[in-house]
Amino acid sequence: APIRSSGMKLVTKVVVALKEQRGLFPTQELIQCRTAGIEVLEGSSFYEMLTGKVLVTKIKPSWLIFSDGFKKSKLKTIVKRLEDIVIATIMLILLSPLFIITAILIKATSKGPILFSQDRVGQDKKEYMMHKFRSMVDNAEQMTGPVWARADDDRITPVGKVIRKFRIDELPQLWDVLTGKMSMVGPRPERKHFTDDLEKEIPFYSERFKVKPGLTGWAQVSYDYGANVEDAIEKLNYDLFYIKNLSITMDFVIILRTVKTVLFGKGAR
Repeated sequence: APIRSSGMKLVTKVVVALKEQRGLFPTQELIQCRTAGIEVLEGSSFYEMLTGKVLVTKIKPSWLIFSDGFKKSKLKTIVKRLEDIVIATIMLILLSPLFIITAILIKATSKGPILFSQDRVGQDKKEYMMHKFRSMVDNAEQMTGPVWARADDDRITPVGKVIRKFRIDELPQLWDVLTGKMSMVGPRPERKHFTDDLEKEIPFYSERFKVKPGLTGWAQVSYDYGANVEDAIEKLNYDLFYIKNLSITMDFVIILRTVKTVLFGKGAR
């Protein structure tokens, strides 16, 4: 058991982060610590608390099963839906002049429709059509097929570069929030073309479909834009943390951080 040494503080927490526990787990020592009033933390839980994300490539199914979080209630669902309706309605009204200006600029500077619609995978893996202001040339994927957006993508129009930088292209999704296909806050939706492969490659990837996709999310305000499997893993680390600790307070923190990100035009591609 820990003792107080000269000039040293008494230990108050012990973090257990063993890769292999069979035959190595210090059961007796940890029992002594626990009965002495010392908090014993599992490594994955400590990492989550320290970083604001989980580590999907390291956590075990048992950790997800027995850890705190993932609490759902009818009241929480109703309040979150009311939050979505109120915020989306206010933003649609206040930003309507910006919608009109953006639509005029898109139509005047490039051929094609003003809005861009594309399939996405939503809650419970239900597919839906997500809407954006068109920021690329019309039929951009005709030659390339489905691909992640790249830095300095030559398919992006001059107006598209501006509206992407300040996330204006995402604003039509407020309508998707209002109709209940999306939420203001949640994991960003991906296309089935990508999610089918990502589910095979990334542990626990399917857990992100337990909630509605969001206009913004914890991963978006915590991590730069990602365009490969490694980035998808890192974003899932944050998405799973959000799903595990979902709360209205956390939603408002994410929305405020999103406003800051948009004002400085960071993270878009």
